[in-house]
Amino acid sequence: MTSKLDQLKQFTTVVADTGDLDAIIRLQPVDATTNPSLLLKAAALPRYAPLLQNAIGQCGGDLGLACDLFGASVGQEILKVIPGRISTEVDARLSFDTQATLARAERLIGLYEQAGVGRERVLIKIAATWEGIRAAEQLERQGIQTNLTLLFSFAQAAACADAGVFLISPFVGRIYDWYKKAEGRDFVGAEDPGVQSVTRIYNYYKANAYSTVVMGASFRNLGQIEQLAGCDRLTISPELLQKLADEHAPLPRLLAPGNAGEPRQTLGESQYRWAMNEDAMGTEKLAEGIRLFARDQEKLEALLKALA
Repeated sequence: MTSKLDQLKQFTTVVADTGDLDAIIRLQPVDATTNPSLLLKAAALPRYAPLLQNAIGQCGGDLGLACDLFGASVGQEILKVIPGRISTEVDARLSFDTQATLARAERLIGLYEQAGVGRERVLIKIAATWEGIRAAEQLERQGIQTNLTLLFSFAQAAACADAGVFLISPFVGRIYDWYKKAEGRDFVGAEDPGVQSVTRIYNYYKANAYSTVVMGASFRNLGQIEQLAGCDRLTISPELLQKLADEHAPLPRLLAPGNAGEPRQTLGESQYRWAMNEDAMGTEKLAEGIRLFARDQEKLEALLKALA
């Protein structure tokens, strides 16, 4: 019998959630994603030392630009060994500033294009705040496709679909973490709140003919991945990808178009903000996620400054 990873690839696009080039080469995903935390880990790898030095040499003292140069350079290296796309993230500290997010996204795409990488191979990652969603809506109209990340609530997913974003990344594991702590119990299989959230979003998108891609992210165990087999895409850590490659039991498809979904809903700003206010988990995890990415962005800037 083929591995669970090979079975999963038959109905889900598998994405590597890492900046580790060796792991990507070994596991052969279609796409790859990075974020400030993963770039910080990549910066510690000897393979990327020349890219750090090059970013410092070209940034003219602008540490934000140095981070963008490094992120785009890592992305270019990854694109050499995958057939699909790389996701590169906008500075999380801009998550509540639509215009600043737009400017940073355009700069990132410009860095890729200067290196000969077409925008069709890049997704710009943006936190799914109201301001981030509005920036993504404008970028999509410019032909710059986006990956809306730090997505925890149905309100975020509905607003992203209405904005016409290319892809969303609901964070399965972080939703699971919140409910496990809040309720003082574990969850397995289909009862996992993270699994339930992505299943609901997937069915809503398919039932209402939205083209936005659903890419489950932030997994804690194989059970979560197995419950979402059939989702458009899943971005998975090298450790869990390896476990999937090592197991050879049957892996049935559990998500597919055609299931019942909720009626289409359109959220204005006040409705979006109220829905988020009513969702304690979504509000807390979005804020926490932005803070954590911002701290790792600052650590990466400090590392680059020390090398200057």
